[in-house]
Amino acid sequence: MQSRLVIAFGAALIAAPVFGWELPAPVTDNDFAPIDRAEAELGRDLFYDPILSGNRNISCATCHHPRFGTSDGMSLGLGEGAVGVGPTRHITDRDIPEQRIPRNSPALFNLGAREFTRLFDDGRIEADPSRPSGLRTPMEDEMVTGFASVLSAQTMFPVLAPDEMAGHYSENDISKAVRSGRITGPDGAWERIAKRVADIPSYAERFRAVYPEVAGGRPVHFTDISNAIAAFVAFEWRSDQSPFDAALRQEVPLTGLAAEGAQLFYGDLGCASCHSGPFLTDQGFHAMGAPQLGPGKAERFESHSRDEGRMRVTGRPEDRFAFRTPSLRNVLQTGPWGHAGAHAGLRAFLKDHAARGAATAEYVRAAVLPDLPDTKPDWVVMDDPAQVAEIAAAAGEGITLSSEQADALMAFLATLSDPVALHGRMGIPETVPSGLPIDR
Repeated sequence: MQSRLVIAFGAALIAAPVFGWELPAPVTDNDFAPIDRAEAELGRDLFYDPILSGNRNISCATCHHPRFGTSDGMSLGLGEGAVGVGPTRHITDRDIPEQRIPRNSPALFNLGAREFTRLFDDGRIEADPSRPSGLRTPMEDEMVTGFASVLSAQTMFPVLAPDEMAGHYSENDISKAVRSGRITGPDGAWERIAKRVADIPSYAERFRAVYPEVAGGRPVHFTDISNAIAAFVAFEWRSDQSPFDAALRQEVPLTGLAAEGAQLFYGDLGCASCHSGPFLTDQGFHAMGAPQLGPGKAERFESHSRDEGRMRVTGRPEDRFAFRTPSLRNVLQTGPWGHAGAHAGLRAFLKDHAARGAATAEYVRAAVLPDLPDTKPDWVVMDDPAQVAEIAAAAGEGITLSSEQADALMAFLATLSDPVALHGRMGIPETVPSGLPIDR
């Protein structure tokens, strides 16, 4: 088995079918849009600067921190109102969050690649050239042109979300604008955020240097901010320097247990039917019986706590409980795993993921959930046998993963860890132009 894989990964037959599957071609520069270094450097400061949040107390990095594989190390994060970073983030008596963030904080690796044209677990934002904005989104009536990419446009969601960055109701001018439905246009939430940033002299100077329109006298727009952040994310966390990449480039073949895991992944277990291509995702949506916890992706006026995934976007019953196939780059470092982070251990997740619906009712609760009292119970869905059965039925039958197979898969997945991307190319800035404290 091992010798077959060494040949398969080391010979010039990388693109040919191997073990029933075609291995992906190596990642190249052509898979990414070019990056302007000055724009990315501006985006780095904005990414770590709490100035973008309503109460000036939380940044993009709070929930997407390099210390936690560009996630936050929690099953469901605590946004506005909590303090600290990662699993030690906690509430205070001063300002308690109303609820947990409904979904696990996703990793940011390779989101600048051209093939990432749909984002979020339900794909609610996606490229659509037929639309004036070039995007399809729940906010399309409010959408404006100017977003350079889907990655840029996704930044509009956290800054407008009360539980994430905007703050609640009458706490600040941004949350008031959001609450009253004023997003775009004069005095809207985006314009208020952009003015905050532009009023800081060093930011204003750098925007003029990066964007000719601003240098020509146009005010800084929210889309300038989001475009800069997208450039930073694309540059900082491009991930193509792992041992797996070296094998695809025919530099160093996979061997031993990792090679056995690759054979299972691309052959007998069929993992690559969904985790395909150079970024190990088909960009599609699948119901896999993942356990549900927390408030669910439901409106506050809705009585249920479950997350129906892609169906919330398409309205199609066949999409109920289907979630986007995540990329597996640096997967060992991006836990907890699952759309709700229900698994604190990757090995346990692999076994349940393979078993699909059969594992849903047998799920052993092992989530990472910092204390948050006086909210809807975290296990409302999993405590309801009827809902558990519905989730399991949507997933269908799976397979039983043996301990030996799990060992091999874990060894293969370890080859997807990229030390360059995990460390980051620019790193955390020492300070940001607003002078506000940085989450470290």
